[in-house]
Amino acid sequence: MVGIVVDGCPAGLLLSVDDFTTDIERRKAGAKGTTPRKEADLPKILNGVFNGKTTGAPISIIFENTNTRSGDYEKQRAVPRPGHADFVATQKFGGFEDYRGGGHFSGRLTVCIVAAGVIAKKLLDKIKVEATILEIGGEKDVEVGLQKAIDAKDSIGGIVECKVNGIPAGLGEPFFDSAESLLSHAVFAIPAVKGIEFGAGFAAAKMFGIEHNDAIIDKTGKTRTNHAGGIIGGITNGNEIIFRIAIKPTSSTPKEQQTLNIETGQIEPFSVKGRHDLCIALRVPVVLEAVTALVLADLLLLEQKIQRVIK
Repeated sequence: MVGIVVDGCPAGLLLSVDDFTTDIERRKAGAKGTTPRKEADLPKILNGVFNGKTTGAPISIIFENTNTRSGDYEKQRAVPRPGHADFVATQKFGGFEDYRGGGHFSGRLTVCIVAAGVIAKKLLDKIKVEATILEIGGEKDVEVGLQKAIDAKDSIGGIVECKVNGIPAGLGEPFFDSAESLLSHAVFAIPAVKGIEFGAGFAAAKMFGIEHNDAIIDKTGKTRTNHAGGIIGGITNGNEIIFRIAIKPTSSTPKEQQTLNIETGQIEPFSVKGRHDLCIALRVPVVLEAVTALVLADLLLLEQKIQRVIK
């Protein structure tokens, strides 16, 4: 099984297993371009909820793994997958790591992040967090991008965008705990994320100052444009927060590659067998919403915009 402990959630929040259904279903496999592996993903809330409301104690949630084929990983123990954490995990943990399913490097753990995100979204209430796929394999049309991967019999990457509306100004700190820093820290906990940009992002490097600056048009801080992505000096300015992340192609590609056999010390041809996603980006939007909601809920709690007891 996999699980998560959520600490710091206010008491009195209405919470039931049914609250998790929509987002857990969005993360599930089974759609075109995702792994054929299916899991029921039914959350079991062990503690922290009583009579349908949070108690203020840590909330423990588990998800049982019912569809495993560990033998798929036993066969490749000697040949670490290029682009995957197999090799570095062995270096760091001396061979004691649980390699089945990728262990704690597995995308399977994102079901736990999504569960925590469900709680955070409930705390955010009217603040809306929404992530969508912008492109797959450089194509705006997702189907076209997926077909490129299918035709090549290979995996492919994509770009996912997240927007947050209704967030107040004043969240975040200068320097290390800036709103961008905290969001980026959380985002890189999502497997396969390789880049992030806020607002105009890297396009800002090609702009003049007069073009990039967002003109303030009223006393609430609303701006005519939003090249800053809703964050200035590390602090939210009340405008829409907008950022994009780059998702790399799944390292577990069926294409034949060359890799090191750590038992023989020889380079040999290698092909990944088993059940893997063709495009991880397809399953990322709900996970991105979750980590974003977690960070923003924390910031709102710090500013006492969310009370410790909900009545």
